[in-house]
Amino acid sequence: MFFMITGIQHFASPEWFEPIVPALLGDPTLWVLASGAIEMILGVTLILPRTRRRAGLAMALFLIVLYSANLNMWINDIPVGDVLLTTCGNILRGIAQLCMILLALWVGDWIPISRNLRVLEEDE
Repeated sequence: MFFMITGIQHFASPEWFEPIVPALLGDPTLWVLASGAIEMILGVTLILPRTRRRAGLAMALFLIVLYSANLNMWINDIPVGDVLLTTCGNILRGIAQLCMILLALWVGDWIPISRNLRVLEEDE
């Protein structure tokens, strides 16, 4: 649900996301709307059991690509809304991005933590 809500926000307030799109990519509105659509689609496919595994990997790869916007924000001191993140804030944002990547992989069953827990429960 988190990814679907974030995708919707790309359409509701594209101007909030536009400043962090690297200038090299061109029209920031296009990229904000495209990435919002992809987030919504991947969010839905993460929920569906039939598509969850592929969607988990696709979301992880998508989040890796999207990190370029976060790096652009950090390197070029671009504020998010009215807030300019400190170096610590940008590092925390990077950690959050890594956590989202790991979460997508876990939901897609690429990280077998749940299988390990089931084995432990069966042994007890």
